[in-house]
Amino acid sequence: MSVFREGTRVHVVGVGGAGMSGLARLLHERGCVVSGSDAHDSPVLGALAASGIHVRVGHAGGRDEYDVITWSPAIASDNVELVEAAARGATLVSRAEALADLVDQQATIGLTGTHGKTTATSMMSHVLAAAGRDPSRLVGADVTGLGANGHWGPDGLVLEVDESYGTFERLAPVALGLLNVEADHLDHYGTADHLESAFARLLERTTGPVVAWDERGTRRVGALVARDVVWVGTDEQDWRVRDVALSRQKSSFTLEGPERLTIHLAVTGAHNVADAAVVAVLAHESGIASTAIVEGLARFVGAPRRFEYRGRWRDADVYEDYAHLPGEVRAALAGARAAGYADVTVVFQPHRYSRTERLADAFADSFVDASRVIVTDVYAASEENPGGVSGRLVLEAITRAHPDAHCTYVADLSDVVDALGALDASGDALVLVGAGDVGSLASTLVAP
Repeated sequence: MSVFREGTRVHVVGVGGAGMSGLARLLHERGCVVSGSDAHDSPVLGALAASGIHVRVGHAGGRDEYDVITWSPAIASDNVELVEAAARGATLVSRAEALADLVDQQATIGLTGTHGKTTATSMMSHVLAAAGRDPSRLVGADVTGLGANGHWGPDGLVLEVDESYGTFERLAPVALGLLNVEADHLDHYGTADHLESAFARLLERTTGPVVAWDERGTRRVGALVARDVVWVGTDEQDWRVRDVALSRQKSSFTLEGPERLTIHLAVTGAHNVADAAVVAVLAHESGIASTAIVEGLARFVGAPRRFEYRGRWRDADVYEDYAHLPGEVRAALAGARAAGYADVTVVFQPHRYSRTERLADAFADSFVDASRVIVTDVYAASEENPGGVSGRLVLEAITRAHPDAHCTYVADLSDVVDALGALDASGDALVLVGAGDVGSLASTLVAP
């Protein structure tokens, strides 16, 4: 029986985060009495309060009444609210346990991989809506055209299946899309082999169809499992992507397999094509009509901070992209080039000291499609600097591999606008890249 029943009082610690805010919304719509706390105020807290969830800023004991407490993996085990909850005998449910509870209650279609999950889960939400279904959803961002990142509905669950902190280790979806696998979260997994093994275990636990995009990481994972996998790619696969056409604001492609689908997207980029292809095949394998697949994908207009158009600066189109892994950055900039931008300026903000220290060298070739690059210091995301880790590690990796690269280090984000202003040329696209607060620059650069 679920711990999250109608009327259950649930307190969410770290409720301002993308994952926990969605969980709070879903539980609230399910009929739980939800409260939450976060270390910092944010527009997310305001939106949660407006929806009827009691939220407060700061962590302190003795201020909330609840039966169950759940928390973000980023919350330390000695957090005062968790310590108090344990002392008073409340039911403690980690995020991983909360997700497992929800997956056990509703047939779940999951989208996973080290990047693209939010985009693909949003796409699948649109496809199911076009099919006349109202599933629950948990996504890493609000779904434009449908609503918030968390929703309770009667027709199953669409879930962004997150590998960070081992969150997906307890999940057994009925259908799964695997987008890609790249070395990340090695502070938890230790090695890429352990990360790939964790993905393989997820595939083995999935009770129905598994659909995967054909690339090196997913093939390594596929080789670890004994079950069938439906492969999608640009070569001769079970389903093949052909006739890809990209422009600055849209794309289209043909998907050939047991059926032939022509798909049009209101977003550009080869990574969006790959994500949409996996979603389309997974929906097809799950019994969704082809007309709903095509219609739902056409309704998808992008996820926040995923090559999101922000306006114009000088003569350049300004985009914000959440990319923070080497492969993500490379894909985002390749997508900009493929969309017709010949002169691309990039501001890259590395994310987390641990990730930057481990992966700095892997960023060496991520910016080959950029004409000029500004690297900032690291966005800490609550981590402590172990010493000597800064954005310079990424800059040095780039310049070692590409001595002629037009690459500059600007430590303070507040100085980036001046650095951009000093450039001889703006290019025809400016891309603000990173999972931190680099996108805030758009508010200064883009004329209202």
